[in-house]
Amino acid sequence: MNILITSAGRRVSLVKAFKSELLKIFPKGMVYTADLKPELSPACQISDGYFDVVRVTDPVYCNELIKICRSKNIKLIIPTLDTELITLAENSDRFRENEIEVVISSLEMVRICRDKKKLFNYFDTIGFPRTREIDPENPEFPIFVKPIDGSSSIGTMVIKDEFQYSKKLLEGSDLVFLKYLSPADFIEFTIDLYYSRKNELICAVPRQRIEIRNGEVSKSVTRRDSLYTTIFRVFSGCKGFAGCITLQVFRSRHSDEIIGIEINPRFGGGYPLSYLAGANYPLYIIKEYLLSEDIQFFDDWTPDLLMLRYDDEIIVHDYKG
Repeated sequence: MNILITSAGRRVSLVKAFKSELLKIFPKGMVYTADLKPELSPACQISDGYFDVVRVTDPVYCNELIKICRSKNIKLIIPTLDTELITLAENSDRFRENEIEVVISSLEMVRICRDKKKLFNYFDTIGFPRTREIDPENPEFPIFVKPIDGSSSIGTMVIKDEFQYSKKLLEGSDLVFLKYLSPADFIEFTIDLYYSRKNELICAVPRQRIEIRNGEVSKSVTRRDSLYTTIFRVFSGCKGFAGCITLQVFRSRHSDEIIGIEINPRFGGGYPLSYLAGANYPLYIIKEYLLSEDIQFFDDWTPDLLMLRYDDEIIVHDYKG
């Protein structure tokens, strides 16, 4: 019973977590990784083996993954990159026909999450307050601008006044213009949700984002307060989610106001904190998808647990690239 983590990149902690949990149940189990340039991926260097694959936009991407899985008896795929989610969701039945499960939400839900405007409509539908859009023709500064289908803060910008505002931003329709939420007034949270195969919300861990670097959290702390209660009240009945889901919200420093920002239907870069706090999503996935076991509700994770991330080195000998 082997596992493949795709677009592994720098997700060393996630690979280590899956390796640790898999070996407890399948002592000979392997956690493989795939990446566009695996020889330059730290996570690939510490996995049980890696594969180089074409870009996720290439028509043969899924064919390559299926070939890899069949050659290595891989039964489970864990996606980690936003841009591959729609392709994998569209082809989930093809993988299943080859006795491979992709841990991924429904195609409809993935499409909603990948399009910011569709996601805002979804927030409205479930009655969850969300960020306010700004009319680019009548701007109210400051403005936060981001791509409709953006990822990892790529292409985002804050426009503070009319002198920074360019009419070129209005060309095309690939950007959304949002009310800027100042760190002086709002605290940013990422909530790691786990949805079972029965579409039940099993666990939720709010992580306060203290410091962000290159779109990924570098300092974070788990919090259990009114936000936790609100998340369960709203998101327990949501359909179409599966596995680890990362919900991003802002909460006012002056009240209980919560503002939804986005949902990424995959493991987030800061998930290792939730894992170390006791929310063992890799084990849940292994039990559900490889052992066909039911998962029970879990809320006994550790609050106020601080994570401080730092750079480390992985040394590879005889590199010829």
